[in-house]
Amino acid sequence: MKKAPKTSTTQENNPIYLGVDVGSITSKAVATDRQDRILAKVYLRNSGRPLEAIKEGLRLIKDQLGNKFKVQGIGTTGSARHLAAYLLGGDVVKNEITAHAVAVIDFLPDARTIIEIGGQDSKIIILQEGVVVDFAMNTVCAAGTGSFLDQQASRLGISVDQFGELALRAEKKARIAGRCTVFAETDMIHKQQLGFQTEEIVAGLCDSLVKNYLNDVGRGKDLLSPVVFQGGVAANPGIREAFEEELGLSVVVPPHFEVMGALGAAKLARRANIANTRFKGFEMANRECFTRSIECDKCGNSCEVVELVVEEEVIACWGDRCGMFSEAISARKR
Repeated sequence: MKKAPKTSTTQENNPIYLGVDVGSITSKAVATDRQDRILAKVYLRNSGRPLEAIKEGLRLIKDQLGNKFKVQGIGTTGSARHLAAYLLGGDVVKNEITAHAVAVIDFLPDARTIIEIGGQDSKIIILQEGVVVDFAMNTVCAAGTGSFLDQQASRLGISVDQFGELALRAEKKARIAGRCTVFAETDMIHKQQLGFQTEEIVAGLCDSLVKNYLNDVGRGKDLLSPVVFQGGVAANPGIREAFEEELGLSVVVPPHFEVMGALGAAKLARRANIANTRFKGFEMANRECFTRSIECDKCGNSCEVVELVVEEEVIACWGDRCGMFSEAISARKR
């Protein structure tokens, strides 16, 4: 988990904006001021419990900020952006492509290519004059994502944090088949048995991930400079170097590379000029909540409806194609 130090720059009733990015493996949250400067940030693993991760992120943000602030708006993004918005009271809900692009455009206005690699998802965004003109996301294969590195680090008996430095120390790279995680593991074991050094295997794995990403996510895309590399995997200097070698271009890693999606969501919330935020308050971090699924038998659709329950009250639901459950909740709120 990474977090920014406590800051003393906020003053009573100074407006701040929250951005929450909930992905498949990690959750990220930031608090920014009117100038989009990050006052607090959190990066933590979901551990299969996104609701708990959202609440923990909220607690950590509040701990860093203290009490001298006023939340003016909140934006959510990521694969669980709607869940986060329902729980926290999101004002702006945007997809990851938009959020990442907004964060990068302000950081590097001339950026043409965004490479984003997270724990289980990876994406590429093509920009032209600050506008998204094309994008792509990875397929079901995890060979071009951070989970691939996690798995191989565990098999090698090293920390994934050591990956980058080990890769940079290698004088040559072992050739690892990276088009599939299963083939990669088999090839890696074979290279170990042949006597290749750990550094050479790690460098080969970094090279394999990059080639898989470019052959899958980047297929048919014209990757132009400046290239920005973000997401949790951007912390790995071995991957960054492999991208530079493969592309023949310099790759820029932003200072807050691991929370760029959350930063974009916060910026979108600020730009929305929200008069009255829907944010439910930091006390949501301490309220009991859970989700449950219901299979509706009212018609042949047999919808799987998911309900979000906060302290015994159903506050939201989704999955009902006819809207029967959702409309009942809306009517009750009215």
